[in-house]
Amino acid sequence: MENIDLSREEVLRYSRHLMIPEVGLEGQRKLKAASVLLVGSGGLGSPIALYLAAAGVGHIRMVDYDVVDSTNLQRQVIHSTSRLGALKVESARQQMLDLNPYIQVDAVNDILTAQNAAQLADDCDILVDGSDNFPTRYLLNDLAVLTGKPYVYGSIFRFEGQVSVFDARHGPCYRCLFPEPPPPGLVPSCAEGGVFGVLPGTIGTLQATEVIKLILGVGEPMIGKLLLYDALDTSFQTVKLRKNPACKVCGEAPTVTQLIDYEAFCGVPARDDHHHAATPWDTSPIEVNALMKMKEAPILIDVREPVEQQISTLPGALSLPLGQLSQHLKELDPAREYVLFCRTGVRSMQALQIMLSGGFSHVHHLQGGINAWGQTIDPTMLQY
Repeated sequence: MENIDLSREEVLRYSRHLMIPEVGLEGQRKLKAASVLLVGSGGLGSPIALYLAAAGVGHIRMVDYDVVDSTNLQRQVIHSTSRLGALKVESARQQMLDLNPYIQVDAVNDILTAQNAAQLADDCDILVDGSDNFPTRYLLNDLAVLTGKPYVYGSIFRFEGQVSVFDARHGPCYRCLFPEPPPPGLVPSCAEGGVFGVLPGTIGTLQATEVIKLILGVGEPMIGKLLLYDALDTSFQTVKLRKNPACKVCGEAPTVTQLIDYEAFCGVPARDDHHHAATPWDTSPIEVNALMKMKEAPILIDVREPVEQQISTLPGALSLPLGQLSQHLKELDPAREYVLFCRTGVRSMQALQIMLSGGFSHVHHLQGGINAWGQTIDPTMLQY
């Protein structure tokens, strides 16, 4: 850090840090010299990015592929209404530099993959997870293990969150805790299950805290510990984690020695864009609208949660939430024709597979879900 120094303006800016014995001038120079890879600029990425920028972390490389959407603004506080439609990484970069012009922010508009991850992380000291999908989590974990870097993990769903620091040099890795991802569809994303607006702020701020502690070398990082937070009763629980000697990536005889195809491994895409390859069971809103006017109209099945039906619904639809569908198949007539729908088509595709596996052959799913119906057939319908 011989060449890392603070300007007069920076000394004034960080003065509240400089007065803390555990930080001081030397610690602030460490922050300025540090380089962090942050994957995601959404719910978790927003507070992480803002607080790392404010703290004076000198180089932040942010990776994301999405654009700012109005549905993001309930929780993704780094973005704003004036930047709707902008690339998320550019929107985030603009806000971070407006907050602190004395740092470097690399905006990488791309999805993190096994092909580009090593290069993107090459000059970074710490890997930080602001994503919301399993392929990215396993990729970041394996990259951290293979490169000997710490991985700061965070996860959120509805009212609950998790935080940990995985560093295989000093403790367990993410695979020690979760050797295999859950079956596809078992754990819904925030886009399909919802998230309490302030929850990412709580979890993301804790992640930023762990990053800064690692850079400064102060306190006790959450290595070997998993923090569980429940916003409904404001409770924090800490679970101790142990290294798994049989872990496939950090164990005594690892079988994962290079980055793999994580989307195939997890069975789900890392890109949450609601698109899927065309199938013979796809049906457009226009086609469904025509079918519903026929004498032998198909039965509509709404696989969303009841709370979502308060926002929008289709007349006459049978309500069978995805999690309950399997239990009610015996009540349905396999000879009838069915059209499944959800919000955007993600859960209805999962429901389709359940019904096909249950012996139903006359079944389709509504492409784009009820939101697509509103955009195409009924513009008065509320979108969400």
